[in-house]
Amino acid sequence: MTQTSPQPSPMTSPRPLRVLAAMSGGVDSAVAAARAAEAGHDVTGVHLALSANPQSFRTGARGCCTIEDSRDARRAADVIGIPFYVWDLAERFREDVVEDFIAEYEAGRTPNPCLRCNEKIKFAALLDKALALGFDAVCTGHYATVVLNEDGTRELHRASDMAKDQSYVLGVLDERQLAHAMFPLGDTLTTKDEIRAEAERRGLAVAKKPDSHDICFIADGDTQGFLANRLGKAEGDIVDESGTKIGSHEGAFGFTIGQRKGLRIGHPAADGKPRYVLDISPVNNTVTVGPVEALDVTALGAIKPRWCGTAPDGPGTYTAQLRAHGGETEVTAELVDDVLHVTFAEPVRGVAPGQAIVLYDGTRVVGSATIATTERAAATV
Repeated sequence: MTQTSPQPSPMTSPRPLRVLAAMSGGVDSAVAAARAAEAGHDVTGVHLALSANPQSFRTGARGCCTIEDSRDARRAADVIGIPFYVWDLAERFREDVVEDFIAEYEAGRTPNPCLRCNEKIKFAALLDKALALGFDAVCTGHYATVVLNEDGTRELHRASDMAKDQSYVLGVLDERQLAHAMFPLGDTLTTKDEIRAEAERRGLAVAKKPDSHDICFIADGDTQGFLANRLGKAEGDIVDESGTKIGSHEGAFGFTIGQRKGLRIGHPAADGKPRYVLDISPVNNTVTVGPVEALDVTALGAIKPRWCGTAPDGPGTYTAQLRAHGGETEVTAELVDDVLHVTFAEPVRGVAPGQAIVLYDGTRVVGSATIATTERAAATV
């Protein structure tokens, strides 16, 4: 990323800033852009064309970044009274997000494409282009808060309303990126209905538009079908903890650690209890299943750490979040040779390689890393 001199924290800047508002076509980004303009900043709206198929449309409340959304974003920009452009980042999105997503599943890992999009697209490709064009900040509709300290450093904190907090998917941002990030909704203590009511008061037609869900580039929500179409079906075995075959599948990529439904196992377990996916081995295309207790993870190792400020020095006690809508759990963590070693105060379940772990110190986001290995009470995976 281009090195630039420190800037004031965007929403509390003593001077108007040139702001590039990323407008997805949804209500949150539209209200964020409107608030930034109302605060006196020089705002320009931009919609990111991320699909190589310009005729694609959302299905119900799924998907985003389609032609329909670009038109909604343009109409919102017109109402706000700001310039608006569409930037084509489809090729970059395909390489950095979609292909990464497919490769991770092929390797037996469970990625988070929204987190990767924030890292590679919105606060790398988009921000780099914005800075090159003379903008001071990129504004989005994420619910999170940037805090400017007296010493000039910046911190990323949870949103004021924990129910809407999205800091987990922003945990990949470093301090330089935070210096140019604006989140006007982060200190909002209101319900989503009130955000919609604000949009309606502002005359924004997206006030009643459904939120997008799931993965934006899989508009129908069928992740397994999407992967099968790109990776092809590959029959393999479903085995129990002893290695005994108890079923078959059409592709290990169609499973995630902790999955219970859709296993299609021919006969029940001896104890009659449900079985869950414990391990996915792309090497021999095998899926291992077992009792829920076998999912208990006591520790993990995570790679590719990214810090929202200075990297921690030595072991520390934090809380950790393991999925976008998950709760917090107490951990101790230490960075050793660029690997984050994390130990849980109490065992947790549903932890899969490829997921992101985000560390918090109170409401402050310390940083994130990608889970590579897990240690379980009964075995190591």
